[in-house]
Amino acid sequence: MDIATAAEPSAATAAATPGGTRGNGQEHLLRDLDFDTCYRAIVARDARFDGRFYIGVTSTGIYCRPICPSRTPARRNVRFYPHAAAAEVAGFRACRRCRPETSPGSPDWDVRKDLIGRALRLIENGTVDAEGVGGLAGRLAVTERHLHRLFIAEVGAGPLALARTRRLQLARRLLAESDLPITDIAFASGFGSVRRFNESVKDAYGLPPGALRGHRTGRPLRAAQPGGPLSLRLAYRPPFDAAALLDFLAARAIPGVEEVSPNRYARTIATPGGPGTLELLPDPGAPQIVLRLAVPDLRGTPQVVAACRALFDLCADPATVAGVLGADPALAPLVAARPGLRVPGAYDGFELAVRAVLGQQVSVAAARTLAGRLVAATGTPLPEPVGTLTHVFPTADALAGADLDHVGLTGARRRTLRALAEAVADGGLHLDSGADVAATTAALEELPGIGPWTSGYIAMRALRDPDAFPGTDLVLRRAMESAGITTTEPWRPWRAYAALHLWTAPPEQIQRIPQHHQTGKTS
Repeated sequence: MDIATAAEPSAATAAATPGGTRGNGQEHLLRDLDFDTCYRAIVARDARFDGRFYIGVTSTGIYCRPICPSRTPARRNVRFYPHAAAAEVAGFRACRRCRPETSPGSPDWDVRKDLIGRALRLIENGTVDAEGVGGLAGRLAVTERHLHRLFIAEVGAGPLALARTRRLQLARRLLAESDLPITDIAFASGFGSVRRFNESVKDAYGLPPGALRGHRTGRPLRAAQPGGPLSLRLAYRPPFDAAALLDFLAARAIPGVEEVSPNRYARTIATPGGPGTLELLPDPGAPQIVLRLAVPDLRGTPQVVAACRALFDLCADPATVAGVLGADPALAPLVAARPGLRVPGAYDGFELAVRAVLGQQVSVAAARTLAGRLVAATGTPLPEPVGTLTHVFPTADALAGADLDHVGLTGARRRTLRALAEAVADGGLHLDSGADVAATTAALEELPGIGPWTSGYIAMRALRDPDAFPGTDLVLRRAMESAGITTTEPWRPWRAYAALHLWTAPPEQIQRIPQHHQTGKTS
């Protein structure tokens, strides 16, 4: 929805100040926010709104986060934008105090299943960097012109502007949080040349990269060394139940590919420069996850960051989720016990889908064993093992042509995996957060051996659908029956989080759920 400003600047003033006529009642904000709500949020520096919108201040030409410690601007000087790129297109520069690039991201785009929501997630995943706007439009089956028009109407900036802001934000963080050489930062953040990088940084921040780095406060997480790991901070909205997330991932960790301990997740990854590894470590002193990345070439870093954020569900808004699920008396005790529960995502959608197929009708431990055998037989070995990490998970191409006769799979399971791999390798099936959920789950269920449980699980974790609910799951059905729950409708659009609560709650807690009778059909 559009947001009216508190006071309309004159045409002359609008033309002479950042925001210009773009800020003259033309802000494109999210549907449940209006000017007064946003202004109250910045007066209170309310962290719940951090990442959901940005504030352009016409008197300074700067845009900020809602939690910026600077003096609150007058209402007449404020313009609100749903995305940092929209503020930049309107002529504002990023604040050096609150650093918009470090915000925890917006949960609002993740819940949307429409074309704009899908497009924004694809941009975040690096589609424009890899394939251009034409490739993005192709994924969405629309023309570039139509896509640009929709972006301007909904977001206030076009796809190219959003991709540029994404690159700049990562560059700003690398300048502040690492000692990497400027040249390495240029390519690590997705720029094709150092010259273009220098021009873009100066245009966005008012200083060249070297001078901007000189304004940082504190020391980087770790000094960059040749071949050493790069560290970055990934912000989230608290609370965050790191223990539950890591427990879930540990039980399903693929031998040779993943390694999980109580305070650490590590895995192998494929990058444009070759195989590498990463670690994700919850920071006990701040609402952030520390990413440590060890790769031969830093190209592809933006995609790695996006995949890690998806894996740990870092854009979630736990307060909003708890508000919906906690209103149900059956779920309220579970939500109160773990208000920061996240839905574990997937670092790679194809890997997760294979893991889901291997988990059909067997225990979690048995599926893990099968996955380890599959990786040992078809994965790409690391140049040298890193602890227990030995292989990168096989690509769809590799698995489609692999001999799976000696992995210990049934003939039916081998046929399912081959059909899945061929569908992904051919480019007809995309298993990421930019996919159309309904169309993708339908396409999955057309493959031999994939039914509603498997497609629902893939939708929940790989497609990042917060409303996915594998209702045929035996554990979920038993938990719902014991509590007298007959419908999941009150949990929309957060049913995936409800499923995680029911899946992971201790049995004695499930048994204490009060009998709760709802009307409707089981979903």
